[in-house]
Amino acid sequence: MNFFFPDHRALCLAENATHNLHNLLTLRGAEVRDARNWSRYLAEAIEMFGYDSDVAFASHHWPTWGTDNLIGYLTEQRDLYAYLHDQTLRQLNQGLVGSEIAEDFEMPPALDAAWHTHGYYGSVSHNVKAIYQRYLGWYDGNPAHLWQHPPEGAGARYVRAIGGIEAAVARAREFADEGDLRFAAELASHAVFADPGHAGAKAVLADALTRLGYGSECATWRNNYLVGASEVDGPPHPAEVSAAGMASALTITQVFDSVAIRINGPKAWDTTATIRWHFTDVDQSYRMELSNGVLIHYPTGRSDPADLVVTLTKSQLLGLLSGSGSDGIAMDGDATTISSIVALTDRPDPAFPIVTP
Repeated sequence: MNFFFPDHRALCLAENATHNLHNLLTLRGAEVRDARNWSRYLAEAIEMFGYDSDVAFASHHWPTWGTDNLIGYLTEQRDLYAYLHDQTLRQLNQGLVGSEIAEDFEMPPALDAAWHTHGYYGSVSHNVKAIYQRYLGWYDGNPAHLWQHPPEGAGARYVRAIGGIEAAVARAREFADEGDLRFAAELASHAVFADPGHAGAKAVLADALTRLGYGSECATWRNNYLVGASEVDGPPHPAEVSAAGMASALTITQVFDSVAIRINGPKAWDTTATIRWHFTDVDQSYRMELSNGVLIHYPTGRSDPADLVVTLTKSQLLGLLSGSGSDGIAMDGDATTISSIVALTDRPDPAFPIVTP
């Protein structure tokens, strides 16, 4: 969403045009953004507001002053995302997979010469792969990649094929010494997943990731490499995060979704439960069913029988789920139904390892 302030002849591009290449797919995980529409909305912003603006600014970056300057800037940003999109699809239709397209992807000289198109935050490499992913998904069509072993299984087999853990570590060091840090990291990663306690494997992996990090123009790549290197020597240290401030902004459906994705399906396979929730503050009812290991919930106008009928407000629901108790909440039926469902949930693990098993 872009904002135009006509009284000030000022155009706010939010995060849609900043002084770097943005992320089409964040490394932290998200849905892939549409590069084609991104470009089209920038073209629309130029058409609707650019010629009536004296300044363009974004949420995190410095402004661009002067009508001609900001139109030139936005034009290059527009062309940046369109070029990534169209050239990825062109090569996709020639049979190249995402990694192949990304490996030799060249930007037009005029765009490459503009500092604000460079990958300080996003990168050409992972944005090209994101565009491929948006259209074709993770499978590249090669059946050898259809059912690969997970990291520990693959690591053990690679190490065995190379001739054992010592040989695998030695080969990884050779590639690192030759400057092929990418393959050194890949090979050392297999060694670590095959033998997590092997000091030599961990040392080679940490060194390769550190050197890759300091050599990265892209800040998000640098951060990922360096955090990975630090994890090799010990478990990650999660930041304390509280969702309390966000919970009140969630819809009732989203609140129930947050419970549903924590249900341990195998533990819940043989358990059934039904709850009808009635929210007096919004005069809405929801039916919840635990069935086949999944927690189903939906708005309802019916009064079908249920194990438990709960009458409350949304704020009381948030308090109930956070452990504040059930004061003021009316329950008709088996009150243990809620605790039975909660007992089948898992707690998220904020400190799970990534570069080690």
